[in-house]
Amino acid sequence: MKAIMLQGTSSDVGKSVLCTALCRILYEDGWKVAPFKSQNMALNSYITRDGKEIGRAQGVQAEACRIEATADMNPILLKPKQDMIAEVIVRGEHYADMGAGAYRSDYVPTALPVLRESLDRLAEEYEVLVMEGAGSPAEINLKDRDIANMKAAELADAPVLLIADIDRGGVFASLVGTLALLDDDERARVKGFIINKFRGKFSLLKSGLDWLEEHTGLPVLGVIPYADTGIDAEDSLALSTLKLKKRDEEGEALNVAVIRLPRISNFTDIDPLYDEPGVRMRLIASVAEWNNPDIIILPGTKNTTDDLQWLKQTGLADVIGQAAQGGAYVVGICGGYQMLGKELYDPDGIESTYERSEGLGLLPIHTTFQAGKRTIRVEGEVCGVSFATGQTVTGYEIHLGQTMREQGSRPLFRLDDGHTDGAVADGEAIWGTYLHGVFHNREFTRAWLNRIRLEKGMEPVAGGVHTESERREASYTALASLVREHLDMKKLYDIIGLPLPIKF
Repeated sequence: MKAIMLQGTSSDVGKSVLCTALCRILYEDGWKVAPFKSQNMALNSYITRDGKEIGRAQGVQAEACRIEATADMNPILLKPKQDMIAEVIVRGEHYADMGAGAYRSDYVPTALPVLRESLDRLAEEYEVLVMEGAGSPAEINLKDRDIANMKAAELADAPVLLIADIDRGGVFASLVGTLALLDDDERARVKGFIINKFRGKFSLLKSGLDWLEEHTGLPVLGVIPYADTGIDAEDSLALSTLKLKKRDEEGEALNVAVIRLPRISNFTDIDPLYDEPGVRMRLIASVAEWNNPDIIILPGTKNTTDDLQWLKQTGLADVIGQAAQGGAYVVGICGGYQMLGKELYDPDGIESTYERSEGLGLLPIHTTFQAGKRTIRVEGEVCGVSFATGQTVTGYEIHLGQTMREQGSRPLFRLDDGHTDGAVADGEAIWGTYLHGVFHNREFTRAWLNRIRLEKGMEPVAGGVHTESERREASYTALASLVREHLDMKKLYDIIGLPLPIKF
């Protein structure tokens, strides 16, 4: 099996998106290709068909390859839970909650066989592997226990391309500095550079590229323009740039506030709302940013109880309650759904040190945290709201705890596995669900927003919507085309060690 690995000079330089592009490009060129990331730290995760939990980026990259994602594509996933404590997920299943020190000293030395086994299984089925690094390979204080970058490249005998984000500045210093901090054998694996997120005039950059190639002896394979690709983000650093995804709306627009919880997870749930016309999206983390939203969304969180306490401490809990009483629409997803209830119980300390917490009291439900995480893809139909009754919905669940509805609420969805999900309060203005990806059901989302528009005396948005699969396919194809245009494909194929397709 051939392989290519993309490593970055830092986090959020665009490694995940560029790996997605290469996955689609190699698929289009006729190769059996798969993604791989040995160790991933992310709160945006993906559920495989067999119910395993991996990093969302590898799930997206598998979709770009038009294959089913498996746990071998991301054998180790770390999900930050509290300060310096993360859930360790191995081959898609919960392994332990560990502190950073214990993880590095106790688990990392045992991890290489796990990675080798996953690589061996992938090699049996695929011809090419597109590998993604994590953070930077040159963190000298961590290098002796870094299994996400050069050690993974060594295991797969993969050449490495270094990616740098020119939009944040210091691109030449970051590339040269990264090379300087690598060991000789690591430096020998680096075969070239890709400069990402370029907004300027290429002629002004050319002299710098020439200097870089002469100084390092390595080629620059491409300069990729800054673009809103429509590809799911993975790194929480991307939250700081989400506001760039949405143009300013002219005329009337629904004012949507998404609460930026400290431990927000699976924030890709809200991505479809950025696509909707007549919607003004904001992520807020304080009462000062409130500005009387029409719609309030409480997203998922890795620690429901601690983030609920944060809502109360910041005063956001009070203004959310006041807004709901004043007619605002409130939605909770997963942890946000649990917060909307009356009470949360954690008698065994599964999630936190709080045995009982008072919720926001906006839905007549209560939640009890229990050992054992539910990770599953689901499909069902809408049963609890009039605006979309009978519509088919799909999504995935990743949660601890069981939520029970009380008198005064009804389920939102009836699932094909016989369960019901979610809760709707009378009037349909407040609802919650465990289904991540609920807004990716585009017809449901459009119907919900149009219901709100009508109730506020606004014109509904006319016209159909693309299905989520159609939108994603279009995004992968457009991304691949963009990267092909700006990348030296012949040099890339040569570095990987693959023969050029006939079209070249």
